[in-house]
Amino acid sequence: MAVSLAFFSLFSLTLISTHFTTTYGAFTHQSHIKLPSEQHRTEKLTHLHFYYHDIRNDKNPTIVQIIDPPKNVPYGFGSTFVMDDAMTEGPDLSSKHIGRAQGLFGLASLQDLGMFMLTNFAFTDGIYAGSTLSMLGRNPISEQNREMPIVGGTGAFRFATGYAIANSVNSVSTPEHFVVEYNVTLRLP
Repeated sequence: MAVSLAFFSLFSLTLISTHFTTTYGAFTHQSHIKLPSEQHRTEKLTHLHFYYHDIRNDKNPTIVQIIDPPKNVPYGFGSTFVMDDAMTEGPDLSSKHIGRAQGLFGLASLQDLGMFMLTNFAFTDGIYAGSTLSMLGRNPISEQNREMPIVGGTGAFRFATGYAIANSVNSVSTPEHFVVEYNVTLRLP
């Protein structure tokens, strides 16, 4: 009789747990909560165009070398710089200032002039004032058109992803004042 009582108790618990599991399962199927994969997302594309100015002189530098590599490495491998460059609407330094390009870059290739770039574009004027974009990637500086990823942002650019195309503006650049044009395409939620 002890075996049948234990069997009856186990059988009763199984029925009760099956009933609650079935009830809970039915409840979740009736939920009105949508998973991210089921939600309709509206994203917009935003395009930005600006210039930044690397100034490398003794009076007012905006880039400073912080690591000087040994002389026996090719392509200046290991040279690392910190920057705080003016961002402008036009290619001339006298055009309207819209922010600062701040970050690190360095020569990170033993085979060519390939840089790593870690740059924050901090906007200080216009509709994006107070917002930033973060760019992180490889910059093959010997190429004219260089594509780098935008990996995030703040303010108006929160959750932004996209890419930046950098072009050297050789027509106005000098060894002490290097100008880079940026065309940035962003996807914003």
